[in-house]
Amino acid sequence: MSVGIDEISFYTSNYYLDLRTLAQVQGADPEKYYTGIGQEKMAIAAPDEDIVTMAANAALPLVERIGPEAVGTLLFATETGIDQSKAAGIYVHRLLGLHSNCRVVELKQACYSATAAIQMACALVARQPERRVMVIASDIARYDLDTPGEATQGCGAVALLISADPRLVSLDPEVGNYTEDVMDFWRPNYRSTALVDGKYSTKIYLKALKRAWEQFRQASPLTFSDFSRFCYHLPFSRMAQKAHQQLVKLNRADLSPAEQAAQIDATLLYNRIIGNSYTASMYIGLASLLENTAEDLAGQRIGFFSYGSGCVAEFFSGRVVAGYRRALHSEHHRALLNARREICYEEYLKLYRQQVPCDGGEHTFPEGTTGRFRLAGIFHHKREYIPC
Repeated sequence: MSVGIDEISFYTSNYYLDLRTLAQVQGADPEKYYTGIGQEKMAIAAPDEDIVTMAANAALPLVERIGPEAVGTLLFATETGIDQSKAAGIYVHRLLGLHSNCRVVELKQACYSATAAIQMACALVARQPERRVMVIASDIARYDLDTPGEATQGCGAVALLISADPRLVSLDPEVGNYTEDVMDFWRPNYRSTALVDGKYSTKIYLKALKRAWEQFRQASPLTFSDFSRFCYHLPFSRMAQKAHQQLVKLNRADLSPAEQAAQIDATLLYNRIIGNSYTASMYIGLASLLENTAEDLAGQRIGFFSYGSGCVAEFFSGRVVAGYRRALHSEHHRALLNARREICYEEYLKLYRQQVPCDGGEHTFPEGTTGRFRLAGIFHHKREYIPC
């Protein structure tokens, strides 16, 4: 029996800032972003959007197809938590009308936790093959203004249905893990933006890739040549290119630059115009690969490298299932991205500063999202979510 990803759907905000605009304000060359980090646009959350509304919007197409009673477990991965106790997935459970017998839990470890959720989901399905598990990853990447991280902001959510006999990707059980206590990126409870040592984080990312790959090779009979495509965690697209160059070098693979690019470029297309979505980024990259590759990928094997600062990393693999295109939401995703509105720098600053207050008061939020769910306000310390 195979277990893996049966369906995938993502959501991002209807607002975006073109990085040419940011470069112009900063007096910088736009190629610093377009070429230097491989990013063109960054999604900016509406004032009535957060990880819950984005998560519910991402998962809605899946629930509409299979019905709310079919989801036995909801695993919610995020590093943009909204409550120290209550799982954000509980709100999503209500918005989507899921069955009361559905278990819900939230997972956290920087950008890695969606991968942990998927591995846990596979174990649950292997134990009860008739059950389906939904994994949702949802995040808003925010950094301080006028810092190197500002251009790598973004927001997005991805929902994946894990099942037996999946229609998209059958996941292999062997994995390679690597964990180390480092301070390359972190966000204390008293901050709304992260602290990051960019050069150190890049160094640790590449170190973790090397160690996770080595451990994977000990656990799996697969070699580098068995893979036709690779998906990497995407804080920015250039990071995946650096990572793949290292993996090619580690394995002494005789690949031209064009051949190397062909193994990852399709995974970068959505990320370039959405920006960083933390836990969701690699899986939006998977959707980008499946939806934007003209070649039929059926039967081909994908290598996945998931990285979460701090740090935990994992390398794992999966094989694309024949007929996978019939289970994709390509048109829905393209319509979502094409309908977005570009904002000017002044609008960006207004949205950036219009964050959910933490003063304990009562607040209502202006309408801005074009999604199906919105955060209406905070009353008596309670977030109130409503359908649009």
